[in-house]
Amino acid sequence: MKSPTGTTRRVRPRAALAALAGAQFTVMLATSVVNVALPRIRAGVGLSDGGTTWVVNAYGLAFGALLLAGGRAADLFGRRRTLLAGLALFGTASLAAGLAHSAGPLIAARTAQGVGAAVVAPAALALVMDVFPPGPGRGRALGVWGAVSGAGAAAGVLLGGLLTQLLGWAWTFHAVALGTAVVAGGVAAFVPRVPGGRPGRFDVLGATAVTAALTALVWALTTARRTGWSAAPVLAALALAAVLLAVFARLEHRHPDPLLPPRLFATGTVTAGNVLMALLGSVWTALFFFLPLYQQQVLGYGPLVTGLGQLPLAAATMLGSTVAPRLARRPGPPVTAATALLTEAAGLLWLSRIRADGGYWSDVLGPAVLIGLGLGVAFVQLTALAVAGVPRADAGLAGGLVNTTRQAGGAAGLAVLTTLAGSVTAHAAAGRTHAEALTTGYRTAFAVSAALLALSAALAPALARRRAVPAAPDTVPLTGTGPSAP
Repeated sequence: MKSPTGTTRRVRPRAALAALAGAQFTVMLATSVVNVALPRIRAGVGLSDGGTTWVVNAYGLAFGALLLAGGRAADLFGRRRTLLAGLALFGTASLAAGLAHSAGPLIAARTAQGVGAAVVAPAALALVMDVFPPGPGRGRALGVWGAVSGAGAAAGVLLGGLLTQLLGWAWTFHAVALGTAVVAGGVAAFVPRVPGGRPGRFDVLGATAVTAALTALVWALTTARRTGWSAAPVLAALALAAVLLAVFARLEHRHPDPLLPPRLFATGTVTAGNVLMALLGSVWTALFFFLPLYQQQVLGYGPLVTGLGQLPLAAATMLGSTVAPRLARRPGPPVTAATALLTEAAGLLWLSRIRADGGYWSDVLGPAVLIGLGLGVAFVQLTALAVAGVPRADAGLAGGLVNTTRQAGGAAGLAVLTTLAGSVTAHAAAGRTHAEALTTGYRTAFAVSAALLALSAALAPALARRRAVPAAPDTVPLTGTGPSAP
């Protein structure tokens, strides 16, 4: 591959993968690094209850709503160029968030962070598929991708607790900014310049309609956690989302180069991968919400100890992601994904037995390891299903779509499960201590999560049955079938 000066540049796949995985890690880190720090952020900038919620929601809202547009931009304008632009925005916004002294600038910076993340995530995944040709190497690369994705959220809780306790809440953002700068340098140095964007027009109207629809949907789901499902603003936002999605479908039918082309779903297992990823996301997001709350509000742990308690979960997730390609070699991704989902469901069912007078070693450690192993394997295999058979020109969009379904599923799952847990806690409060009532709510959330994953596992083989339509030569094959090094 030639550099701009005309000299041949040697591609180093391992270094390129490290840089691209680092980009995904920072995006996932930013989703959870502030969770433990929220009480101190609130005191530091004078946030209200609603403002504190929007420190989390602003990032997730922008991230989830703009992923499809970010993925299509990567396909049209060049993936490496788009990735570097997204990292620049993401890092600058992270720095601005750490420097904020009032609620408005902080929430605005978190929104800009989410916009940058929506550009980074699909572009980085598409570049992984560009750098690694079809075969065992790509399967191993997706395993690494899954490892850092699964570990990023858990590591965010640990890093957030450590930085908040030792250096102050602002460093939860400054650390992300520094890490992003390192990642951007790695991308510039090691990720090759693949052929530029493909011919085509960016579907501005379609992108606007679907972004507005997803914004309304995610806003409704996150607001429902606080106001309830019957609140007028929530119902109005859900209705608006439905109307905008109908408008989007109509626009896509008429546009010569639609944002979400039908060819994306014509072959392979794209639909199955995205449906199952949405279900996995609904449980994944809720897990990293409820588990730290149990550790802090019931077991009485501080931020640092709570963060350290996520290490076994993170390590198990990384292990599961790493071995996922090897496990799928014989049965294939659909069966492997179903087995992994059942494993995670078993861990959550075990976690639903937590006690108010319990402890980390007796109530959390074992289930966390089992959940992490299942989560790591499932994430890799569902990602493989979601990009299988996709035309190479649409790889960025496929990456944006699978991230969108995970984010939307996470928002929906968290809204439903927090409402359920809150209702159970309120009902159990009579005649019980506060810790016992909270534990009852958390147990219910974990039990329902286990049932949802068991249902997903039952559906996986049927949903993922591949169509008997030959894939075009320029499509992404179903990977995850070999463990050899990239």
